[in-house]
Amino acid sequence: MQKKNIIIGLILLSFLLFQCTPNSKKADNQPKSKIEKLLSNYADVQLVSSLDMLTDKQKEIIPVLIEAAKLIDDLFWIQTCSQKDEVMNSIKDENVLKYFKVNYGPWDKLEGMKPFVEGLPERPLGANFYPTDMSYQEFDQFNDLDKYNSYTLIRRNEIGGLQTIPYHKAYNEKLVKIAELLKEAADLTDDESFKKYLELRAVALLNDKYYESDIAWMEMKNNVIDFLVGPIEDVEDRLYYTKAAYQSMLLVRDNESSKDLEKYSLLTPYLQQNLPVDAKYKTEIPGNLSDIMVYDVLYCSGNWNSGSKKIAITLPFDGQVQLKVGSRKLQFKNVIEAKFEKILMPISQLLIDKDQLKHVTAKAFFDNTMFYEIGSALGIKNTINNKGAVRDALKDQNNIIAECKNDILSLFFVTKLYEMGEMNGADLMDNYVTYMADVFRSVRFGISNDQGVANMIRFYYFEEKGAFTRDKKDGKYKINFDKMKAAMLDLSEEILIIQGNGDYIAAKKLVDDKGFIRDDLLNDLYRLQKENIPKDIVFIQGLNELGLVE
Repeated sequence: MQKKNIIIGLILLSFLLFQCTPNSKKADNQPKSKIEKLLSNYADVQLVSSLDMLTDKQKEIIPVLIEAAKLIDDLFWIQTCSQKDEVMNSIKDENVLKYFKVNYGPWDKLEGMKPFVEGLPERPLGANFYPTDMSYQEFDQFNDLDKYNSYTLIRRNEIGGLQTIPYHKAYNEKLVKIAELLKEAADLTDDESFKKYLELRAVALLNDKYYESDIAWMEMKNNVIDFLVGPIEDVEDRLYYTKAAYQSMLLVRDNESSKDLEKYSLLTPYLQQNLPVDAKYKTEIPGNLSDIMVYDVLYCSGNWNSGSKKIAITLPFDGQVQLKVGSRKLQFKNVIEAKFEKILMPISQLLIDKDQLKHVTAKAFFDNTMFYEIGSALGIKNTINNKGAVRDALKDQNNIIAECKNDILSLFFVTKLYEMGEMNGADLMDNYVTYMADVFRSVRFGISNDQGVANMIRFYYFEEKGAFTRDKKDGKYKINFDKMKAAMLDLSEEILIIQGNGDYIAAKKLVDDKGFIRDDLLNDLYRLQKENIPKDIVFIQGLNELGLVE
């Protein structure tokens, strides 16, 4: 701790001295206040995409769905920051207000939800899904199975006890408007499968039953425009990790890139069968409709627009839907390109060995991201020893272990495909070095983000196995290909066994042993911070950015 304090002190001293240097151009570009430093963690990126392939009728759908997305934004604010207007009105600093909007509240999502608005308390673990004065004992004794439902709020009744309120009743007024907009968009489309999905999703928003609309979404194949919407992820609920938050994303498909990736969808059963683990841990086979598609993001709202932005996702999350029809891997090309340019390349120039820097490529970043999403669909969802679903058996450790599995299997998949001759002459070293560089991008989120913790585990596992070396003089990292490959296979097996056995103790031990930042890595992260390299991006979005009239 003393060493860390000395390092921090030296960095701050040198920073202050540099700020005082006369006529220093670099000094003028450095953030000067605490809030400016926080804002420098994000780079502004315009969400743009060519809409030339769309018909005039398809373009008419976009404003309708953006209007629905804005209403989803309102719902997310209600779920995460119930006193939004009151806090916003109290903020006088424009920079604080901007950061407030980036985080959808006064708690910093890149810094463990620490409050950055003066005078405000820590964020309630349960956000606005539960009464803030509810005790664990009170919840455990609450005799209502709907308390575990992802689409119910827990509220106090007239006599002070607990009650459940379905989302579709609690948020009925706005949900009715959103459903109407989805039906309006459905009437505008000529694609029957997209029309069916929008109509079923409109119904689902009003009854909290999403299975049929998820199936309809998976059955869509030819729609150029897509709209992901609903209460989907539970990451905002840090109390019981069950309540889903509202979010939406308006997409346009990159048909050319998607076509190039179709063949990988056909290989998912083969990849599942060849996972580096005993056969009993890989009996679940993804459905025939599993596929991979590439999109540009046109508009994003709610949970998906708060804090760190996604570069890809696998949907639906419903395990029953996945077992019946598989899942879809969505990659967001314009977001991937933005993060590579604004974040990954500057990090690599600072931390990757100069002789290996040529192996950090946008294509490898894209490929690794794609196989991360395949990793989330494969593996095992139910334990092999009657402990039920993996997520239930691993409890609060599940999300971190799942991220570990997705991350490490992406490297396994790309290696396997390269060995099969399916990577079109690509240099596998590109994928390995870019993979390592991406560890630094993700690990900067620290323990406030499950993927950040997972990356720390992977980093220290690789370190112990000699997968990389660090030059003490220049602080740059160099990959040892053979040792990294061996470490990848070992960690893949270990994670899959933990999941298959539902081994909570082993999961927790892995997180406790490796899920934190040690001194050398901490020093390197200080270097990234000193160079003012952003951690993530903020979307500048809307009809104007898309070249459409407001």
